[in-house]
Amino acid sequence: MSNEALTTQTTTPVKRDGTFKRVINAIGTDNLTLIFALVILIFLVTVVSGWFGLTGGDKFFSWQNLMNSLAQSIVIVGLLAVGQTVVIVGGALDISVGSVASMGSVVAASVLVGVGTVGALGIFPTSNVFFAVLAGILTGSVAGLINGFIVTKLRVNATIATLGTLAAFAGFAFLLAPDGKPIGVVTQPAFTWLAQGRFLTNLPIPDLGGTKWVGIPVLTVIFLIVTILFHVLMRYTTFGRSIYALGGNPTAARLAGINLDRLRIIMFVLSGSVAGLTGVLLTSRTTSGNPVNGTGLELQAITAVFLGGAATSGGKGTIFATFLAVLLVGVLNNGMNLLGFNTFVQKVALGFLLVAAVALSQLRQARAEKARTSTAAKS
Repeated sequence: MSNEALTTQTTTPVKRDGTFKRVINAIGTDNLTLIFALVILIFLVTVVSGWFGLTGGDKFFSWQNLMNSLAQSIVIVGLLAVGQTVVIVGGALDISVGSVASMGSVVAASVLVGVGTVGALGIFPTSNVFFAVLAGILTGSVAGLINGFIVTKLRVNATIATLGTLAAFAGFAFLLAPDGKPIGVVTQPAFTWLAQGRFLTNLPIPDLGGTKWVGIPVLTVIFLIVTILFHVLMRYTTFGRSIYALGGNPTAARLAGINLDRLRIIMFVLSGSVAGLTGVLLTSRTTSGNPVNGTGLELQAITAVFLGGAATSGGKGTIFATFLAVLLVGVLNNGMNLLGFNTFVQKVALGFLLVAAVALSQLRQARAEKARTSTAAKS
């Protein structure tokens, strides 16, 4: 090669993506859609609602609402959605998480106070926050193990299996409580601190919306820690890559040497463990271990995961997208509360949101399949 050719080759500028494009690629187009939808929803609640004579939207941007109502309301659904993301990416569905949360709620209160089926056994010391939390999480883990066993060993479809355990675990929650009644924990301030406590309350932050800075709720910090841990697990570990492989192409995953049954059991155990933790936090927030604490939460969690772009067939979805979707659902519920809509209207809106999310997911899959077919035909 001549010196002139070498000079030309070495001085040819390398084309680099612009900063804006790199940011877009890092965030992801699907996530940008969620962020845009979140901005639009906030605009509807805070501005457009006033055009139609609805009051309350002006309270959205206040510390009282953001740090108390919104920040705490997204935690319970958010935790369930994070655990649900692992299962859905793995090509399954866990409908039982609401009932598992109810069991975790009752067991945590039972151990803490020393009454009820588990508390009466005396396995754990009473009035000990650590063991109460541990008992709730272990309850969820066992429930997840049962789900995983039914799916892998009995070969029952995951949706049907967890639909059955949804009812069974709900019944167990009542059996674990004394005479099926709630267990009060209002006399345990160290435990209720998990829901009522605040961090950084003394920061010199200006008032917002006429309300003073109230600190960051402990509940929110717990949610963020769990979310980050699961994000790292799913994105940067062999386990996470195996889950995506399982959901995307189970046959190829099996041929690659992945133990599919063990992987499915682990993902259900993870989902159950997070649901158990959710039950513990529900007990702390409501100051009672109630057998109905988790009833109906599975719908909101599943809605958030599919709204975040997870594929119904598995293999697609991220923890970050689920987090954004949880914020979207949280703002929807919080905004409707501020505007005075009753819970029945909120349930209707949530139901339609779930249908829209699944329909959008199916449309994305169809377009992706069409693109793959077109590429294969050209090659």
